Amino acid sequence: MASPSSRNQTQRLVVSFATFAAFAIFVLSGAAQSDRSRAEALARRAGERLVALQREADRLASDERSLLNDLRKLDVERQIRTEELMRADAEAAKVRVDMDDATRRIDTLQASEEAARPELRSRLVEMYKLGKARYARVLLSTPDLRRIGQAARTVAALAKLDRERLEQHQRTIEELKSIRTTLEQRQRQAAAARADAEKAQLAAGRAAQAKNDLVREIDRRRDLNAQLASELQAAQSKLQAALRDASGAASDSAVLPIAPFRGDLGWPTAGQLRRRFGGPPMGVPTSSNGIEIDSDSGTPVVAVHDGTVAFAGSFTGYGNLVILDHGSQAFSLYGDLLDIGVAKGARIDRGQPVGSVGPLPSGGTGLYFELRIDGRPVDPLQWLRHR
Repeated sequence: MASPSSRNQTQRLVVSFATFAAFAIFVLSGAAQSDRSRAEALARRAGERLVALQREADRLASDERSLLNDLRKLDVERQIRTEELMRADAEAAKVRVDMDDATRRIDTLQASEEAARPELRSRLVEMYKLGKARYARVLLSTPDLRRIGQAARTVAALAKLDRERLEQHQRTIEELKSIRTTLEQRQRQAAAARADAEKAQLAAGRAAQAKNDLVREIDRRRDLNAQLASELQAAQSKLQAALRDASGAASDSAVLPIAPFRGDLGWPTAGQLRRRFGGPPMGVPTSSNGIEIDSDSGTPVVAVHDGTVAFAGSFTGYGNLVILDHGSQAFSLYGDLLDIGVAKGARIDRGQPVGSVGPLPSGGTGLYFELRIDGRPVDPLQWLRHR
């Protein structure tokens, strides 16, 4: 028979074991609940992003329809411009024919004028010599009175001929000037019309090419949108499967890929952009694989996406550095930190602090942020939310 002291010791052991078991159950239950809450949060975020991607797909489809309508209008306009150019070419060709015909006429008139010029000059000289009484002298020089009538008619004919030749000479000169002026004006008009038609045709062609380029870009973005939505749906399916599991815990493979969140990632810290991607800092000749964000010392630095801490410590050229692994060869780097608030191997949620803003090598305080997709540096501004 057990002694009273032995029974008390046994009871204390039973109570201690029960307490420990209850505590263990509580901890495990809390961990499972935490995993379930995380899985639910990830599923909600995936659903919200899928809705945003669908809206983007609808907008792209609408833009493409609008562009295709514009392209049809531009095709009609290009046909009109082509017809205008053809008409301008036809008018220019007609002007050239008229110019050739007019040139032949001018040459003929000039040849006629050149041929008549010696005789006209001689007669003008004789007329000058005779003076105002030139025709009267001709009449007085007639010896036979019976021929005075004939001489008078001859004098009248000569006077009329001289007058007509002078008038014809003047008309010829005026006609040559008028023809030349008219043809030069038509030639300028035809050249201007053709230049305008050609310019309009080129403008319509460039506009159509620009629209075609936009359509191709939209098709590329729609394909990418569909690919990203497919990746996100696969991740969401894994999360939903984890939620249906009895424990409700999200498996390590049930994570959200970063690619579908391009253009929607939150900024890692508050502050203005200090240095762009690829731009060297003040006084440093090398280019940058990331950006610098100007911010006050001690400002919190948070994860832009869910991931696992791949590195947390001091690194030459980066100061205090945290690297998050987001899977599929995607990493985000947070450099020049004042302090580090995470440990290697820890699982980090989006928006969770990883450290705080510290001093920059180029002077002042701020954060160096870098994003690597498929192992290559990319411009973070193309991935962070526009602000």
